[in-house]
Amino acid sequence: MVDALLKGLAISLLLIFSVGPVIFTTIKQSINHGRRGGFSFIAGVWISDVIWVILSNGFSEAIKTLLDFKIPIGIAGCLFLIGMGIYFAFIKKIEPRRVQEPTEIAGDVITAAGKKTNYFAILSSGFIINTLNPAVISFWVLMAASLASVYSLYDRIIIFSTCLGVNMLADVGKVLGAGYIGKKLSDRVILMINRVSGVLYLVFGVVILAGIIYTLVKD
Repeated sequence: MVDALLKGLAISLLLIFSVGPVIFTTIKQSINHGRRGGFSFIAGVWISDVIWVILSNGFSEAIKTLLDFKIPIGIAGCLFLIGMGIYFAFIKKIEPRRVQEPTEIAGDVITAAGKKTNYFAILSSGFIINTLNPAVISFWVLMAASLASVYSLYDRIIIFSTCLGVNMLADVGKVLGAGYIGKKLSDRVILMINRVSGVLYLVFGVVILAGIIYTLVKD
């Protein structure tokens, strides 16, 4: 059991310190929409991770079939990232805080301009970004396959539960930290963060798409 706990902790560290679109979006959503927005986004990511872990360990044959469609799924994910990159880098505008200072009415956060924050849309974006990320798919499937030959089902439950639990705690820390910092940032800095995150989306999307195209050409 101790070995399984340590293994789960080691895997979680790989996720915590990995660099990808999820971590940048978590920070961006926390800065733009506060802690509730950040938690909404990572909730979508968590749901996606849990689904991939369950599928990878409990439905191996179905996952093998799904991997036959990894390239179309990867291309869809890349196009989604590129689209988000174009939106945040060149289109999205940040309203001055004196205009969008939020108030809470009947549980909904509404800005002075009358706009209600759509937390379900934020959650959905987290789910989509994580689910369509080919690196995430490969990570969970390959990890489950490699552990299945060494550890029992009970041990694997401990490993993945530890991994997900520690990773979730780290995500909570990122949201709290980014939400606190976001309150102290000027509108110009927040706009710059959105532009930079948009460029990063574009870079990740283009790089992953180029890798997929290279794989297709090489084969």
